[in-house]
Amino acid sequence: MPFVAERRGSGLTWLESLSPWPEKFGLDTMRALLAELESPQRAYPSIHVVGTKGKSTATRTIAAYLEREGVRTGAYTSPHVSRWSERIQVGGSDVDLERALERVRPAAQALGATQFETLTGAALLEFSECGVEVAVVEAGLGGRLDATNVIDAGIVLLTNVDLEHTEVLGYTREQIAKEKLAVAHAARVVVTSDNTYSGLVPRDAEHVFGGAQPAAEAFLGRPVEGRLEVNLPGRFEQRGEEVWDGAHTPGAVDWLLERLPARDYTLCLSVLADKDVDAILGRLSQAGSHLIATRSTNERALPAEELVRRAEPHFAQVEAVADPQAALARARELSPRILVTGSLYLLADLYDERKRA
Repeated sequence: MPFVAERRGSGLTWLESLSPWPEKFGLDTMRALLAELESPQRAYPSIHVVGTKGKSTATRTIAAYLEREGVRTGAYTSPHVSRWSERIQVGGSDVDLERALERVRPAAQALGATQFETLTGAALLEFSECGVEVAVVEAGLGGRLDATNVIDAGIVLLTNVDLEHTEVLGYTREQIAKEKLAVAHAARVVVTSDNTYSGLVPRDAEHVFGGAQPAAEAFLGRPVEGRLEVNLPGRFEQRGEEVWDGAHTPGAVDWLLERLPARDYTLCLSVLADKDVDAILGRLSQAGSHLIATRSTNERALPAEELVRRAEPHFAQVEAVADPQAALARARELSPRILVTGSLYLLADLYDERKRA
């Protein structure tokens, strides 16, 4: 997928200056922000997408189904890979992010909103201003305390559950699923991949099995013909013999391994320190024997040398190249068949033209 430069103005510069994390998880600031914006989320129905992996793809796929059926649809996803504006789309196209940010900036600054709260407010307001007939909203972290849990979604899709952010969400899959399905407080339909967490679905909601297509059909109240597949940056993105995928949990790596066309990749890898690093490395060793360890610009990323130490039991050859661009260049010196993975933040660094040599 070719890189598309993003128009940068004062709004985007301001957004990047904001804290990405709240001092305390909760909805008070988000609710206050929406009150200042005159509750734009009430102007349209919503579909909420929660889960550990595949949320962005599911969100965009639901939106694509609805657009194909003639429904003007907004889609909100995170994190971004190629550019900030990919997070907010209407009708399948990025919105004018500078405009969207300037609409919320005074209220967000006054309330001390975080980066994600600001973006969520900008998305919900933009959808109202653009007259969408439905918004498909991806949760950021968990569900119950996530900034997106200010919508009363009629349809909720749980993509899957894996052990992630356990210090916030809980230490078992059932605890994590409960946190995620807390967004279904107003749902009339809850869609899950299987019946593992059926006991957590609200009693007054219909429980449907499946993914993006059943979620779109639940909103429409009728079947849709033909399957759709959407392509997102950094989600099993094939670039010739290279594969770029943001797999960052053991389950996500398993999904990736099932789809890789070969097993002799040179890996370019960065992993956040709060992930199940050893399980990820063990699984990725099935994709190739040579690993270039690097560090994304995310503050939670493991240093490259630490990643090398953790990787040595799993790979025949391991190197540390701290700069992501240099790490990718080194991998390309060794083989045309490259797997770039471990973190969407790594992929975002490699997409970012400002960090290119």
